[in-house]
Amino acid sequence: MPTDGRDVRPRDRHGFDETKSPVAAALGKFVPQALVRRGLFVAVRTDRETYAPGDPVELTVVIENRLPLPVSVTTPTRRLWGWTVDGELEASDERVYVSESPSKLTFRGGERKVLTRTWDGLFKRVGADGAATRWVEPDPGTHEVGAYLALEGNRPADATTIRIER
Repeated sequence: MPTDGRDVRPRDRHGFDETKSPVAAALGKFVPQALVRRGLFVAVRTDRETYAPGDPVELTVVIENRLPLPVSVTTPTRRLWGWTVDGELEASDERVYVSESPSKLTFRGGERKVLTRTWDGLFKRVGADGAATRWVEPDPGTHEVGAYLALEGNRPADATTIRIER
């Protein structure tokens, strides 16, 4: 690990570090999914509370296993987690197609996974019937930024609010 503070662990396609624990994976199979869900915690925060229209918003999402033992959670699709703005996945009305094959997220006991994303501050609006796709600024006011684990039913999630001011 470099001494300048950079994290150089390899990342998988979801943004998680690729540090795998075969012991955690094996033991995690024996923990009931209902207990795993109760032990997982999601938190989302932004770099500021107030933004000008079109300003980028830095999101930090923390997914934590609050249990002292390793666990695995199975998602119904390839999506493991997601972020939203005003309830719109990745601030877009574009339909997202995700493979229906299940995926798995494994945690060591007490492990925290920290992810960062940048929302460009614009909503993506896909044109219908051949109209062009466009990006629009959010209206001034309060907007909700959320994050969740991609599980069916009651799932670990969190939200915070930001303010857009002219």
